[in-house]
Amino acid sequence: MNLPNKLTVLRVILVPFFVFFLLGGNSNLFRILALLIFVGASLTDLLDGKIARARGLVTTFGKLMDPLADKILVMSAMVCFIHLGYAPAEIVIIILAREFLVTSLRLIAAGEGKVIAADRWGKVKTVTQMCWIIVTLLWLALENASFLRGAPLEIAAVFHLLMIALMLASVFFTLLSGFNYCYQNREIFLKDM
Repeated sequence: MNLPNKLTVLRVILVPFFVFFLLGGNSNLFRILALLIFVGASLTDLLDGKIARARGLVTTFGKLMDPLADKILVMSAMVCFIHLGYAPAEIVIIILAREFLVTSLRLIAAGEGKVIAADRWGKVKTVTQMCWIIVTLLWLALENASFLRGAPLEIAAVFHLLMIALMLASVFFTLLSGFNYCYQNREIFLKDM
């Protein structure tokens, strides 16, 4: 297994640790560890693709597993956010539906010998979602910090507005990229109709 694929597998392995620390208690230390694990896992997403392209190590495994590893990491965070009260279930369901649709499309295409790699809008979607998650995790890590006690309410308002803006941007790019994948690969849907 080459280095980019190992980084992809590492991202999946980090997910249970991330969820444990995020939901394992209300301590700042656990929340900071969850944030650090998520940021580290997100960086593996950035690195695996760059290394694969630079060294000519692009594989079918990587093309299929890299987006799946992203989905596992991101969706784990979003489902945890529902539990913690930081994401409406409706938003997460919309995002999950798009992910299942695109993953199904990829599986059908793979069965026909075609690999559907992530496109520009899919990458924008992933980055936007990861930014939303990181800002929310940062707030969760800081909200009970002693140095914020007595801080102006504007700090909390800014974080909440940023979280909402990034959540809405995530939904927009999720839907846009989902429609784009379906349109670009419509022959797969229309072939057996």
